[in-house]
Amino acid sequence: MGKSQKWDVFVKIRLDPFLTKAVRQAKRGLFDSAIRLLEPEINRYRGFFSYYYLLGVLCLHVGDFGGAFTYLRAARNIKPHEALVLLGLAVLHLRRRETDRAADLYLEVLDRDERNKTARKALKIIRRFAGTDDLIVWIESGKYHRFYPPLPPVKPSFLQVLLIVLGTLLSTSGVLFVLNRLALITLPDVPALSYFLVKSTRTGFDLSALDWQERSEAAQIAGAYQYILTKTQIIDEYEQARALFTQYRDESAKVILNRILESNASSAIKTKARLLISYMSIPGFDTLHDRFSYSEVNKEPILYRDCYVIWRGVAANVERQQNSTSFNLLVGYDNRITLEGIVSVTFDFALPVNAELPLEVLGKIQLVQGERGLVMSLAGVAIHQLQGTASSPRS
Repeated sequence: MGKSQKWDVFVKIRLDPFLTKAVRQAKRGLFDSAIRLLEPEINRYRGFFSYYYLLGVLCLHVGDFGGAFTYLRAARNIKPHEALVLLGLAVLHLRRRETDRAADLYLEVLDRDERNKTARKALKIIRRFAGTDDLIVWIESGKYHRFYPPLPPVKPSFLQVLLIVLGTLLSTSGVLFVLNRLALITLPDVPALSYFLVKSTRTGFDLSALDWQERSEAAQIAGAYQYILTKTQIIDEYEQARALFTQYRDESAKVILNRILESNASSAIKTKARLLISYMSIPGFDTLHDRFSYSEVNKEPILYRDCYVIWRGVAANVERQQNSTSFNLLVGYDNRITLEGIVSVTFDFALPVNAELPLEVLGKIQLVQGERGLVMSLAGVAIHQLQGTASSPRS
């Protein structure tokens, strides 16, 4: 995430009904009850960022700082650059009076979100009190609580939605009644609910819509293409990709759009396809909805360009430098029996990799034209070291 991108807590974490129940308990102040609900499910939610993050924040609130550190570290192993987790780990270091470690984490947050108020306020405290007895007094006062990362947001319950709708209707009806009494408007003779048409679409969906001309000129005739599609096929597949986009199934949508980009579709539709891809998000281990196997991708790699995958295997030829890590992933060899293929993996940050243990790699497929055809590699996002601790850029 670059500096220009906004950090929005309301889109970072997606919860299932079970985790939502725990959050609702916590927001009523029942932190211990929420923890007792979640902890027995650790095997069920192994590798899920939202589970570890939620438990880490809950442990902060009940004063279980050891548990908070364990769960937040696990969350960071899945999403190394997540600002929410960095804030949680930073406040733990701050409480331990490890101001250097805390400051590094707050600076990392600001590097991705320069407007983050929590990180800015915490750094002011560190600069003011670091190295003095005043820091001890400040910590013992418990004021560091204000720097806790937030609990994940949850969707309102049916009852809450109903109350909001009723409140809106009543207030709107009141305003319309007053205006009508003042003879400023004339109320139409239709039910009030007919005024409330809700349209909820993902950002980028409306911009990617095809107009009449783009639909009528969907196919090109001249030229050489990887795939030849009819006008109807192009339009149908493009709309299918947009439908998948609204369901946050970005990788499946991307496969369809890649087929369109390599086809005889018009340049206008290809431009819209690239626009739609630009609005797709980077997934985590727990948010990648559609997973493609190595053998599936290897059959027709051009369709999977820039798709995110999670592949399991063993690392070989690990090279770790100050600002990068690379290795060859022996895909499928985590069982030490079957080798499906070898893929080069590169991370743009340093992280520890244990070549003795199997691991899962979350990465983006990249294709380069080689002497014998397309060469596939992965731009690494995160790893999950199996039978051990997952790795992140800074432990």
